[in-house]
Amino acid sequence: MALPKRSFAAIIALMSWSAISGQFLISIDHSSMTTWELVVRFFSYFTILTNLMVAVCCSSIVLFSQNKIGIFFSKPTTITAVTLYILIVGLVYNVILRPLWQPVGIARVTDEMLHSLIPILVLIFWSKLIDGNVLQWGSVLSWLLYPLIYLLYTLWHGAFSGFYPYPFMDVSVLGINRVLMNSLMITLAFLLIGLLLILIHKRVSKSRQKAYINHI
Repeated sequence: MALPKRSFAAIIALMSWSAISGQFLISIDHSSMTTWELVVRFFSYFTILTNLMVAVCCSSIVLFSQNKIGIFFSKPTTITAVTLYILIVGLVYNVILRPLWQPVGIARVTDEMLHSLIPILVLIFWSKLIDGNVLQWGSVLSWLLYPLIYLLYTLWHGAFSGFYPYPFMDVSVLGINRVLMNSLMITLAFLLIGLLLILIHKRVSKSRQKAYINHI
């Protein structure tokens, strides 16, 4: 039997908060930086920010379903945007970054949760919420705002701190032109996957509407 929407959201929220907290504790245990610098760097990772977004989204659906915040995070455009972001997290990590990092023990558990398990669960959750409120193609452009702000922040922060969270964004090693080219490629991935999600949403919504009409 399928899980109710709020129960499914509660499971994802619990996993997201646990994985983020676990990763933060691991970072503290393996760092000699000041607390402030550690916190800034920890929340400079797209993975952490996006999993935090997932946690807030799912928690809001569970705890504030009748309030404005819960209604906002339950909207098809919001859920699809969050799904897009966390899918990019999983895609970039598993295609590009996984060979560079071999965690063990509890670090491996949190790593898999953040980059693989949670993205898969969010995609399944999204698929269960598809309804007749068909998404518009133009929505994908507004979904690019978050990664754009993240890119600008990363370049700005890295310019004076020397810290770049991902090797493909490291201006000090690759140069600004290569980093911008890498960013363009990832932007195209955002666009293509975003358009694919909209296409799936439209087709599934249409199919479900037809099935409902035929049923009645």
